[in-house]
Parts: sequence; C-alpha cells; structure tokens
Amino acid sequence: MGRPMAKRLLKAGYSVTILQSSAAAMELKNEGAIVVDSPKALAKTADIVITMLPDSPEVETMMFGQGQLSEEMKPGSLFIDMSSISPATSIKIFKKLKEKGVEALDAPVSGGQTGAEAATLSIMVGGTVSGFQKALPVFEKLGKNIVHIGDAGAGQTTKACNQVVVGLTIQAVAEALTLAKKAGVDVAKVRAALLGGFAQSKILDLHGQRIIEHNFKPGFKIRLHRKDMKIALQAGKELSVPLPCSEVVAAQMDKMLEDGKGELDHSALALYLENISGL
Repeated sequence: MGRPMAKRLLKAGYSVTILQSSAAAMELKNEGAIVVDSPKALAKTADIVITMLPDSPEVETMMFGQGQLSEEMKPGSLFIDMSSISPATSIKIFKKLKEKGVEALDAPVSGGQTGAEAATLSIMVGGTVSGFQKALPVFEKLGKNIVHIGDAGAGQTTKACNQVVVGLTIQAVAEALTLAKKAGVDVAKVRAALLGGFAQSKILDLHGQRIIEHNFKPGFKIRLHRKDMKIALQAGKELSVPLPCSEVVAAQMDKMLEDGKGELDHSALALYLENISGL
C-alpha cells in the first residue's frame, strides 16, 4: 500500500524521499521520488517521515534497531506510522520520540490497496492535536475519512476494532453464501436480495462478489488480517474483554495459513467454509 500512497503524495507536489531497499524504488524514482540508501539519510532531510510496514517488529527495527531512523530525526519533525501494529508499540515510539522533540502519530488505515490507489482511505489517528493538525494536509491527499481518535495508541486501538468488524462480517457473508450454495439456490440472486435489505454492507457488496466469482486476488491478504486479529485478541486479553467470535475467525485464518493460502485475499475465508461443507 505504500507504493500508491507515495504516488499520491508525488502527484500532490510533495518532495518524496524513499529508501533504495523499497521494492517500489525504481518505479517511484521514475515518477520523481528521491532515493536514498539508508533510513538515517532519509531522516536527515525529511520534515515528515512515514512508515507503512507489516507489523510491530518491523517498525521497531526501522526506528530503533538496524534502521536507526529515530537517531537522525530532527527536532520539530513529525513521524507518522501508518502500519497496523500493536497500540503498545505506538505508545513506546511516541514516548521515545517526544524526548527528542519529535511528534509521533499512529495513523493506521482501512480501505486496502484499492483505497490507497484512489486516495479514499479511512485514516484513524492517535497522538497530539498539534501533530494531527500538522499531518492533516498529508492525510487529505491519501484519504477521505480522517478522524483524530485521541492520544498515542488510540489510532491502533481503533484499527484493531475495525479489523474485528471486517473479519466477523466476512465470516458472516461467507457463511450465508455457503449456506445458499449448499442449498442449491442462485447465490448471485441471494446476494442481490440481501443488498436491498438490512443485511446490506460494503463487505457483502464487494467481498460477496469476490466469493461468488472465487476471485481471491489479494486486496488485503489473509496473513496480514490474521496478524491484526492477533493484535485485537491481545488487547482483549489485556483489558479483560472476551472476544469469542474473533477467536473463531482467527482460528479459521490459522487453518488457511496452514493450508498455504495466507497470500489470498481475506475474503477467501469462504474457501475454508466451502471445504468443510463438502462443496
């Protein structure tokens, strides 16, 4: 998702510097990005640093480990992590950068690669009001629904809640369409009928069609959603909030990973249900 987001910032007229190690480096260089060979070199020149990485360990390594990004960030600069990671990691980063006079925001997104390409992402932000106001012009080039949730970590908590709702809704749609398919009725017509009633949802609309077509080219991979469910379940454990339905969906995602299907779109949960239903 970082590639289309960087493209949007270039198109908006921002000077964008990226790491040479990025898979998109050459493509973005051809579109006007500056390419540097280390995180420290990037931090020396940037007023705003944005990370979009798979999980908490990668963000911590970039900031404080081999990447050492935090060492060179200038006082008064802004760090925005748009990855989906643990709220505790976001709070740790916020506190450490505050000591250096650097603002930090956790700003995970929802909308997938399609939303990144269309600049229609939903952006959930944790951090100070001043940091949010500084970042807002950038966010407005990347998304449509931009909400400052609260203090550091609040954005990641909101993303965890989002992933619970998305995961459980995919499960509900997959169960409904699998039931219809096993009953021998026209699944496309079932989806069309449900879209006109109280069961209507964006997931029924978009992922319902994916399930009918068996089009599981990834917009958001199962393995990444499983990581997000782990974050939500850990938060539930820490806060003594049972998440029984989330546990069921996470377990089914584990089965998909065991079967080598972790690179498929998360709507491919329907394959697991079809399989155990004898379809």
